[in-house]
Amino acid sequence: MTAKAKPADPSDALDPKKALVPSVVKVNEARVSRGFWPKITRTAARIPFADQALAAWYAARDPETPMAAKGMIFAGLAYFILPIDAIPDIFAGIGYTDDAAVITAVLAMVGANIKRRHRDQAEDAVQRLKGN
Repeated sequence: MTAKAKPADPSDALDPKKALVPSVVKVNEARVSRGFWPKITRTAARIPFADQALAAWYAARDPETPMAAKGMIFAGLAYFILPIDAIPDIFAGIGYTDDAAVITAVLAMVGANIKRRHRDQAEDAVQRLKGN
């Protein structure tokens, strides 16, 4: 491995300045691919931003979404699923406020890449996850 092709440091997932570094994007994509559905399944009924997280997920998985937007989305979703958190999720009531803020910030940056079809898929998924 050359000096230019170093593996991503696990803490890089939480560093916004490194969100678009190809090796970090790859690590975040792998983390999100493994951890997103287990976490959203456990939390969808309790978090008011589940539809936004799911819309971001569907946009990140869409081949038409630009790579830069995918990198930012994967970084935000990686923050959501990682146990390292500014406010640990175990604190009732406030545990997901930082996650909501990160998802909201990501959507503000790349919201134009989250299409109506992604939002429709998210709405359907939330209904299924909540058992409606």
